[in-house]
Amino acid sequence: MIQSTKSILKKHFGYDNFRPKQEEIINSIIDNKDTVVLMPTGGGKSICFQIPALYKSGIALVISPLISLMKDQVEALRSNGIPAAYYNSTQSSDQSNNVIRKAQAGELKLLYMSPETLVSTANSWLHTIDLSMVAVDEAHCASMWGHDFRPEYKQLKHFREKLRNIPFVALTATADKTTRNDIIKQIGLKNPQIFISSFDRPNLSLDVRPNVKKKDKIKEIRAFISSRPNDCGIIYCLSRKGTEEMAKELKSFGFDAKAYHAGIPADKRSKVQEDFINDRSKIICATIAFGMGIDKSNVRWVIHNNLPKNIESFYQEIGRAGRDGIDSKTILYYNLRDIMVLSQFARKSELKDILIEKLNRMQQYAEATSCRRRLLLSYFGEHLDKNCGNCDVCKNPPQRIEGTVIAQKALSAIYRLNQNVGSTMLINVLRGSHNSDLLAKGYQNVKTFGAGKDISFNDWQQYLAQFLNLGLVEIAYDESFTLKLTQFGIDVLYGKMNIALTKPLDRKAIAAESKKKKSKKSGHYNLSPNEALYEELRELRKELAALEKVPAYIIFHDKTLKEISATKPKTKEALLSVQGISEVKFEKYGEALLLLMNSKSTKKKDTYKETLQLYLDGLTPDEIADARGIKVDTIYSHFCKLFEDGKPVDLKEYVKDFEIDAIKKAKAQIKDTSALRPYFDFFDGKLSYGKIRMGLVLIGND
Repeated sequence: MIQSTKSILKKHFGYDNFRPKQEEIINSIIDNKDTVVLMPTGGGKSICFQIPALYKSGIALVISPLISLMKDQVEALRSNGIPAAYYNSTQSSDQSNNVIRKAQAGELKLLYMSPETLVSTANSWLHTIDLSMVAVDEAHCASMWGHDFRPEYKQLKHFREKLRNIPFVALTATADKTTRNDIIKQIGLKNPQIFISSFDRPNLSLDVRPNVKKKDKIKEIRAFISSRPNDCGIIYCLSRKGTEEMAKELKSFGFDAKAYHAGIPADKRSKVQEDFINDRSKIICATIAFGMGIDKSNVRWVIHNNLPKNIESFYQEIGRAGRDGIDSKTILYYNLRDIMVLSQFARKSELKDILIEKLNRMQQYAEATSCRRRLLLSYFGEHLDKNCGNCDVCKNPPQRIEGTVIAQKALSAIYRLNQNVGSTMLINVLRGSHNSDLLAKGYQNVKTFGAGKDISFNDWQQYLAQFLNLGLVEIAYDESFTLKLTQFGIDVLYGKMNIALTKPLDRKAIAAESKKKKSKKSGHYNLSPNEALYEELRELRKELAALEKVPAYIIFHDKTLKEISATKPKTKEALLSVQGISEVKFEKYGEALLLLMNSKSTKKKDTYKETLQLYLDGLTPDEIADARGIKVDTIYSHFCKLFEDGKPVDLKEYVKDFEIDAIKKAKAQIKDTSALRPYFDFFDGKLSYGKIRMGLVLIGND
């Protein structure tokens, strides 16, 4: 009997329902149609080809660009009871021959290899095995318009022509329309079905911090990491030297930070990556060489020390945080020097025009004064109908001011300096600095010397970035990065046009407010019962991972452990209802989990009674959560239990009629589950777990 795709999902991966688009993609591949999949990092791309591989007879060939990525995925598949292997240059002849033997005997369901290896094997043993499909992962590598073009991917077209009767699927997390069309052309896909999932990752907060001095940046990063001692994170730097300097700075503060770049010997680089994957190291300071080869689900933050060269790279890099759906932070630092350096690189390329345009779009994102998520998603052709509320612009909306006079001071200075100075000298002239270089050039005699001394250096930097973004001035990259007036700038200078500017952000005030908020909550740092159990589960997972010799997240994702700590399952049936606990994983680890869960003391104080008392005292759900040191969704869960027990809790105070109607419609479609995740995915995360739970309770009591 052929298993259904849903039963395969539950048996091997532990999920009751597919995420949006996954089932349609899987059916397309099963129907032998060429398929293109655009799905964000952490969106579940791998399952889209892994389930058809298990459903169809034969072996699925997966083309992957990095050996570390193959190894990671194969370990995860084996952990789920799926026969998989990789074939690459790191293996001994005995290991390679064993993989070939298993493939020819039909003992594998998935076989991973690089495009280079494919070329060398296509006319030898590879044509002797029964292939069910070919999956091309990181497919943007096939396109010159992609952000990580690899010439060897062009060989895939010849392979496609030889295998006309099986489906090819191309998967990527980052590709604009031009790149998508080129992927289809370069791989030779035949009338492919194209699936584009939402690129929105609402669990990622977006924060941009321009023109922060180096010493202040280090202080901010130090404070940020100190507030998250148990979290893993990545700091991306523009240069190899930058990674080394950042790692050294952080080590001096006692952090276990390691540098990673292509100049480090391969064995040492591999050790750094392995330590990070296995949670032996918490912080990696890396160039973009790091990240593509890992599938680590519990990276909690990503910091960019410099401006990335394009939005595709930026999106892929921040996407390495929070792949398990748990809230994670991203911070982008940048300054005008980053833009100059990246522009210089771009102008030396044969693809100068496209690279400059992509950099301009990245700069527009960084200097946005409206919701950053809306701007980011619009790049990929997706449009949000409201602001996200989870970026720095939404949290601290900028003030608009009349900026014509401020701009005229700067534009006049540029003109009087013969359009022959860079940004730093311009600001020094405006502020009336007695810098020796300035005095040697006689710039203190210019009429606009000191005209902007009432504005700080940092504020002038922020204004100058806005002038560039508005098109008042431009940088002459071939004339030592000097500033030139545009026609628009000349019109503003002579009073023909007025402009509005964004008031520079007061970073010190924002930091003080943030510190104030933290101190207000400082009385609640004791672990709640759920958090204490979560830490015990993490320790158990660490022990199991050491025994299996695999990364901890391959045993269970953080999200699975959080659900266990919240629901406290004590039976096999209850444990199997947790998302991420497959039948295979229960057989392996269920006994250890149940032993831990059933050993917990049952003599706990009545947590529901405590919540009810605070509710009756007039506290809001947020205030109750704050007072008890637990999440607000847990409080909503308590409300549901109290409501069902006949206690005086009014759920309709927290969930609106139109939301209840929407949950009813979702229930009619989802039908066969009592789990909350399918509903959460159905609403694309726009309805919280707490509201969903209360809505279902109210529907059940209609």
